[in-house]
Amino acid sequence: MGFSAWYMDDLPENQKSPHRTEETVPISVLEHLQVQHYTITDTDNYENDPVYKRFVEANGYDYNDVIEIRPDLLENYEAKMVTFFKEHIHTDDEVRLIVKGSGYFDVRDSRYPTNRWIRMAVGEGDAIVLPAGCYHRFTVDDNDYIKAVRLFKGVPIWTPHNMSATTDNMEERVSYVRRVSLV
Repeated sequence: MGFSAWYMDDLPENQKSPHRTEETVPISVLEHLQVQHYTITDTDNYENDPVYKRFVEANGYDYNDVIEIRPDLLENYEAKMVTFFKEHIHTDDEVRLIVKGSGYFDVRDSRYPTNRWIRMAVGEGDAIVLPAGCYHRFTVDDNDYIKAVRLFKGVPIWTPHNMSATTDNMEERVSYVRRVSLV
């Protein structure tokens, strides 16, 4: 599966289903939302991939770890999948390089009054950056497996702040909304 994005349907199916509509999302919409995508060609040796090296250096990422999500590998798998799929923001960018497997990141298209969901399919070699303050969620797909490198600046902080009136007023959310409104 290569990287692609589309507006989701509203059917209450399994979150791991594609929920694909015929309406694809152009890269210009993702750029407007400040979502970034890169392709890394050598995921077995990503530390030496020139695109990865430039990406890490240019953005000041100085810490990484690896997470594997699969029912038999991740403790409390079902509970974690519920947590990952709750709409939330972070105070730092969420940066992931997919080295194996596949899944979906969903973001809201704030250009619409209804904030339509955009589903982004990611697989091996996809690196994605979701800016701080951008509401999003994550799920594996029907394959139930993904292995990702998580990148951070400084001490890793991975605290999800679930959508709420309080979260809407957090500095990172207000700043993000202001930035995408100016584009």
